[in-house]
Amino acid sequence: MLRLGQKYQHLVHGTGCSCFSPEIQQASRRLEALTRRGFMAGMGASFAALASPSLAQAPGPSQKTLFRQVRLFDGTSDTLKTGVQVLVEGNRVAVVDTKNSAAPSDATVIDCGDRVLMPGLIDAHWHTVFAAVPLNVLLAGDPGIIFAATTAEAERTLLRGFTTIRDLGGPVFSFKQAVDSGIVPGPRIFPCGAMITTTGGHGDLRMPTEIPRDGNQLSVGELMGANAVVDGIPDLKMRIREQLIQGASQIKLVGGGGVSSPRSPLDMSTFAEDEIRAAVSVAKDWNTYITVHAYAPNTVQRAINAGAACVEHAHLMDEATAKLFAEKDVWLSMQPFLTVEDAEPQTGPSAERIQQLFAGTPKVYEFVRKHGIRTAWGSDVLFSPAMTARQSVMFTHLSNFYTNAEALRMATSGNAELLALSNLRNPYPGKLGVIEPGALADMLLLDGNPLENIDLISEPGKNMVVIMKDGLIHKNTLG
Repeated sequence: MLRLGQKYQHLVHGTGCSCFSPEIQQASRRLEALTRRGFMAGMGASFAALASPSLAQAPGPSQKTLFRQVRLFDGTSDTLKTGVQVLVEGNRVAVVDTKNSAAPSDATVIDCGDRVLMPGLIDAHWHTVFAAVPLNVLLAGDPGIIFAATTAEAERTLLRGFTTIRDLGGPVFSFKQAVDSGIVPGPRIFPCGAMITTTGGHGDLRMPTEIPRDGNQLSVGELMGANAVVDGIPDLKMRIREQLIQGASQIKLVGGGGVSSPRSPLDMSTFAEDEIRAAVSVAKDWNTYITVHAYAPNTVQRAINAGAACVEHAHLMDEATAKLFAEKDVWLSMQPFLTVEDAEPQTGPSAERIQQLFAGTPKVYEFVRKHGIRTAWGSDVLFSPAMTARQSVMFTHLSNFYTNAEALRMATSGNAELLALSNLRNPYPGKLGVIEPGALADMLLLDGNPLENIDLISEPGKNMVVIMKDGLIHKNTLG
């Protein structure tokens, strides 16, 4: 549970949309007085000292770790390889050895006792900041509490076995630097930066007091880098380039409505096809790609026809849309929402919309199977520190539609293929999602066989006995 102290604790337990609460109105008035430069300077200052290169703890090139006597799930196979040992040098896998060669004299040896070694998990739709704090705390605009909460959640995410996440919206650039420096423990982050939307889209977080826009004045969400509201191609291109110059590995457009935004219904579409094409063109100029948030069939089809490489969600798709996915070879980044336990309690229009997602989930996976759609997995937890622990449970939902081996491949080597679309904007050159020579050393050692029992993943504290990311051990209960 998130501990915020008495000053903020009253903000944690609200349910439903808080957009019109007194606390949010007060936060809105407070942040209206801030400039974007002032807010971002506050966030940057919070982590400038933390990210000092002199404090970084990256493994040295000669540092060696040998995982002895493992059963190996390499991220691509249907079965385990037995009688294997894996040598890590620095931050990469050096050798996958079936001959049980003698350990290097300078290696740290971990006797795995025939446990299962597998690649670190990858969540293709996560929100590093938005998952860690409730919306009203986020909009209160205190960089200290926001990033303290984000730091705690990032470590918990890593200790759930998620060594890499694709961040689909949020002010995460400076936080990513702190993680990459080795000071803040957390997963690798492939950041989008601000969600880019139109007026009235799902990512339009403005308060009623901020509408209509006053000239070029930025809204609360824009001040903190959470979203960017654009209407027209010139502004769209500028906002995309602003994310890329800050280090975005891919760009997210909000193509339609959403569940948690009561004023933007699921059936609506935001960007016109020519606008999405313009966004795709900018991303290609930067050697990366566009992914589009979309639920309704017409919204999804518009994104695909405009050249988007990936679509998020698509829970309301029909068969014609599924055929288009397959024909254009576009990625679907899907979240297996099944019951009310998979989402924060919703009220009003949002409660009805979440039921549509529950009903749509099994239908989408039927289409995926039938038409061979390239599909990634993500959890998409938002504004609820109490829900973040279900990230692991959300992964195990895949067993309703896939074999355990297929689910594990999707969250390792499969999701890594999607991340590779970032091309030259990839912040972590190297192979992820597999255990093979030359791959980045992100690995989990499990007390049990997830190919037989996928639910082992849902109890990481009990079943993940060693967690390694980038060649560094973050957990080892073997002694």
